[in-house]
Amino acid sequence: MVVLGSGLAGAAPAAASGASGTAPVMAASADPTDPTDGPCAYTPTPGEPAARPVPLPPDPRRTPSRGTVEVMLRTNLGPIPLVLDRVEAPCTVQSFLHLVRHRFYHQTICHRLTAYPTLKVLQCGDPSGTGSGGPGYRYADELPTDLPPAPTDPTGERRVYARGVLAMANAGPDTNGSQFFLVYADSALRPNYSIFGTVAQSGLETLDEVAAGGVAPTPEDPAPVDGAPALTTTIKTTHIRR
Repeated sequence: MVVLGSGLAGAAPAAASGASGTAPVMAASADPTDPTDGPCAYTPTPGEPAARPVPLPPDPRRTPSRGTVEVMLRTNLGPIPLVLDRVEAPCTVQSFLHLVRHRFYHQTICHRLTAYPTLKVLQCGDPSGTGSGGPGYRYADELPTDLPPAPTDPTGERRVYARGVLAMANAGPDTNGSQFFLVYADSALRPNYSIFGTVAQSGLETLDEVAAGGVAPTPEDPAPVDGAPALTTTIKTTHIRR
């Protein structure tokens, strides 16, 4: 999956939940491609198997939709604390916490850094490190509706994804999975990416260090603005703080 294709587009909304990390109970005759029975309808993707084994998230009838949850990403370059917002994206938060509990993000690299004038994000969440891996399931968007118009876009179609925003990457409508992106400077995007939290100040300092390192050059492009970070950024561990 990707942001803007297989980069940011790979990001999808996350939802917080205090439920256990076990897969929902399904009838023995259930089709393995059927979605879960709850309101989030997490749907298996047999054609896109999980980059790392993980069951479907729990999907309770009453998805937790109040309050915030703190999650810590510990990277080789420093901590990136996140504050997940259940109100804005309950199903996204629920899925993200499920993946954290199952150590889906442990020892994974952030595979994409963008440094365009209007798109400045770090994208993570694919254990394969290729930008095409996911959790073996997808779920619907929980899109923002109150973002201000991007002043750089005369068409009025793009909105401001502000510095510190945490959002899901995707490959098109309702294709959220495990990939997410962290905005290190105000960016202009169509409001097609679920926002499910924010990056705390110490995390922004880590992001600034990654951004200052720039995008890794290649033989084809000695000064790229989109690609792997020059400073390899590895999520070593993740845990739920509260």
